[in-house]
Amino acid sequence: MDKKELAIAIPASVISDTPHLREKTSKIGLIGRAAAIFRVNEIIVYPDNPKANQARDVDFIALLLNYLETPQYLRKRLFKLEPRLQFAGILPPLRTPHHPVSGKIKDLKAGEYREGVVLSQAKEGLLVDIGVDQPALLREKQFAVGDRLTLQVVKAGEQVEVQTVNRDDVPVYWGFRVRAEKRPFGQLVTSGEFDLAIATARVGDKFMDVAGEIGKKWEIAGKILLGFGAPSRGLHEIAKEEGAKLEAIVDFVVNMIPEQGTVTVRTEEALLASLTILNMQFNY
Repeated sequence: MDKKELAIAIPASVISDTPHLREKTSKIGLIGRAAAIFRVNEIIVYPDNPKANQARDVDFIALLLNYLETPQYLRKRLFKLEPRLQFAGILPPLRTPHHPVSGKIKDLKAGEYREGVVLSQAKEGLLVDIGVDQPALLREKQFAVGDRLTLQVVKAGEQVEVQTVNRDDVPVYWGFRVRAEKRPFGQLVTSGEFDLAIATARVGDKFMDVAGEIGKKWEIAGKILLGFGAPSRGLHEIAKEEGAKLEAIVDFVVNMIPEQGTVTVRTEEALLASLTILNMQFNY
């Protein structure tokens, strides 16, 4: 199967060891950057502590990731000023293809893709902000003011014209989706949504020992999930609290950093290490 969807599952407790909002924001920025570097299609934020109400943490992490993923020129239109975004200015730029640097109409070319937000209705269709000097014309009227759309430039020049396209049909990496998940990890991985589920854990098979087996499943999988544990509890403990055995609910439990030199590996560090290895091994 050519088209693969790679999702990563991040626990709400990923920010539990960073008390200050600035540090929390910085950590989420690192996670978002790592996901974009390795072309992750979806980041799932899941509750990992059944003894606590983590809805606020899940929503906060999802908010920051959505903000980070949104092109800079659309952020003011799509996000209100609020305390949780106080330190959003320290988030690193993604510099993905859907975050173009140029904002000049003269640099636009027919055929290129842009993210846009509907500004208003016009006689011929809708006016859309695509991050250049003046709005583009979309000759489709079924969208509402404030809708975010994936668009392709069909006519450049003084009056730019665009058409809507399916995000999945854009031929280059077009950022990640963010899911604020209410289900715990066990329910997520046993939902039948994923063709291949890999859990990262310190107690697990060394990656190179199972790379061949993973590769066979990877080759035929359409949707792949890579799961990560929390700073204070790994996926074994998280699954156990749900009354499940980790090895029974995922396809592989893998130690991506054997012989680690530190007592713990932070989630954002494990994410970079794991995606580096998978990218090199499977060239996905």
